[in-house]
Amino acid sequence: MADIDIHLFPCLNDNYGILVHDRASGRTAVIDTPDGEEIARQADAKGWRPTEIWNTHWHPDHTGGNILLKERYGLTIYGPGRVDGRIPGIDVKLGEGDRFDFGDHPVRVMETPGHTEEHIVFHLEAATACFVGDTLFTLGCGRLFEGTPEQMWESFGKILGLPEETKLYCAHEYTLSNARFAQSVDGGLPALEEAVARYEAMRERGEPTVPTTVAVERATNPFWLAGSAKELGRRRALKDAM
Repeated sequence: MADIDIHLFPCLNDNYGILVHDRASGRTAVIDTPDGEEIARQADAKGWRPTEIWNTHWHPDHTGGNILLKERYGLTIYGPGRVDGRIPGIDVKLGEGDRFDFGDHPVRVMETPGHTEEHIVFHLEAATACFVGDTLFTLGCGRLFEGTPEQMWESFGKILGLPEETKLYCAHEYTLSNARFAQSVDGGLPALEEAVARYEAMRERGEPTVPTTVAVERATNPFWLAGSAKELGRRRALKDAM
């Protein structure tokens, strides 16, 4: 990852803006566009000229800055191809298994419906990173606005099937509220309690809890643990003992 920089910063109420910069080519990707003006300020301060937007889904807090940034920088907008007319300014439509190059580095696209029907994520292996939008959050998952629980479960499997060290960049700071729910169903799980204590300390210091990792989410995320036969048995035993 020596030649790729990732800059994460708060936007709006609880969104994160993300810039990904390839030093060798000079290309800079914007991951979703919650606040076009703030994204432009952050990019200009870094001296990075945005060359592209990678939209994960159509919601306005992820696409609201598309046109402003396209007009300002003349960039290219990549996004899910299964939605018509709801990704402002889209140039390149993408779906499951598509790949494109970011400088000399391939980007792999996975369809992850659940939060919305057309949601996609971007896996940039060279940065050991996956940009997951609103599919998966630290200790949580996206609200099912359009998809089904079965779709979300399959989407989780795709993301959490990546190498354990992969950093997962989600789009919102929801971690402490997610932690309260996770503890309500998995309280006492050592990995979860350690993670919650760590996240509480981070938020007290004003630090983001994003990114998380595949390894951490496999060990702590209640929506993933719910599908483990071992975990289901543990939860039943806890209820029986109460």
